[in-house]
Amino acid sequence: MKKVIFIIYVKNQQISTEFYRKVLGNEPVLNVPGMTEFMVNENTNLGIMPEKGIAKILGSGVPHPESGNGIPRCEIYLKVDNPQEYLDRLVSSGGNFLSSASPRAWGDEAAYGADPDGHILAFARKIG
Repeated sequence: MKKVIFIIYVKNQQISTEFYRKVLGNEPVLNVPGMTEFMVNENTNLGIMPEKGIAKILGSGVPHPESGNGIPRCEIYLKVDNPQEYLDRLVSSGGNFLSSASPRAWGDEAAYGADPDGHILAFARKIG
């Protein structure tokens, strides 16, 4: 694999683009009607696609993505230097606070929040 793009389905592409712009602290590398992408690192992008757009592509073979609004459907686990700082940005950008940065059993300090569509974001750093 040369590149990985994780795509989340959102209710409103513009609102989600502004949210992720503030939380991630960078500009999208692609921002056109129907798709926004943020570079996470040189081999990974986070894509944002409107639910209505993906529903047209996938057809009736699966439930419409809007039927899962507000239900945690994925977790985006981001390794950062200061988890609490990212969580604070998430909250100030309109996201929902879930859990402060705390030591976790797997050896990371991790903070949890949710984006406007209910997708879970974890900001973590290795302890020790």
